[in-house]
Amino acid sequence: MSVTHSPAPHTGVARQMSTLDRYLPVWIIGAMVLGLALGRLVPGLNEALDAVKVGSVSVPIAIGLLVMMYPVLAKVRYDETRRVTADKRLMGLSLVLNWVVGPALMFALAWLLVPDLPEYRTGLIIVGLARCIAMVLIWNDLACGDTEAAAVLVAVNSVFQVLAFSFLGWFYLQILPGWLGLPTTSADFSFWAIFLSVLVFLGIPLLAGFLTRHFGERAKGREWYEHRFLPKLGPWALYGLLFTIVLLFALQGEAITSRPLDVARIALPLLLYFAVMWLGSLLASRAAGLDYAHSTTVAFTAAGNNFELAIAVAIGTFGVTSGQALAGVVGPLIEVPVLVGLVYVSLWLAPKLFKNDPTVPVR
Repeated sequence: MSVTHSPAPHTGVARQMSTLDRYLPVWIIGAMVLGLALGRLVPGLNEALDAVKVGSVSVPIAIGLLVMMYPVLAKVRYDETRRVTADKRLMGLSLVLNWVVGPALMFALAWLLVPDLPEYRTGLIIVGLARCIAMVLIWNDLACGDTEAAAVLVAVNSVFQVLAFSFLGWFYLQILPGWLGLPTTSADFSFWAIFLSVLVFLGIPLLAGFLTRHFGERAKGREWYEHRFLPKLGPWALYGLLFTIVLLFALQGEAITSRPLDVARIALPLLLYFAVMWLGSLLASRAAGLDYAHSTTVAFTAAGNNFELAIAVAIGTFGVTSGQALAGVVGPLIEVPVLVGLVYVSLWLAPKLFKNDPTVPVR
């Protein structure tokens, strides 16, 4: 696989990001504040949002979730999956880190740090199961990772989540705790509830994203699709996320304002997870003999999480006012600034850990 470098990213990581991406934590905080204000100031808003729903999911929130998932999945180069077998070390290491180490690490952190808060603990475990398929492409590019490898891993994770997420959720929420003598998730949880949520909130936008790219490239070509169409479509992922957060916090306002320490306790295992997962993956990739560009790609794809899917599954399975949904919402607030910081760390470590490596960015 070829290596594509961004020009001198260490001179200003933030400046290479769009205004929307650069200030994502600010927009998320603003959406939270707006949601809290609406929940407190608009009489009957909670009842109105909860009244229009299909099953246990509010229709307005379902629309927000689908809108934020679709642009992300329309960006994936699905034809790049043909290159999966080109580097068996890369793919094997990435699959183990993403689907074995990552979920196990989040499971351990959740039980160690929030053992007395079962709803938040379950929400954190769901976050750990939702492997990154979105903004990892941004972090990877800023850190001068391998762009083709990132595209392959994103595509593989997109498809693999449809097949594996429900089983892993059932395993980590019911089977493994039972084996360890720990309390299992409440009877409200079922394998099929998570499967249905994944099928709807990942399967539908995944199919739509695949068809959009297929027919868009067929009609206008890849150059038009990626440089003219995607820039117009891309911001809608953030719009959908912010819309969903506003609604969630309008519904969750009382729980959040009355228990701010709970939010801080959700944030701690997330912070540790991102840092440990990224550094461990980078060092494991180096030990496996991968160069800087591929090691960085493996590290960011392993450390990032698909918080959009985590929020969707938590809402679809446990409800919009659940602690599980709140844990999912806190995810992007912690992930975005931490992974931006890790871009700088990656560029700083590159010449120290990967000496005489031609893929290391030149200062």
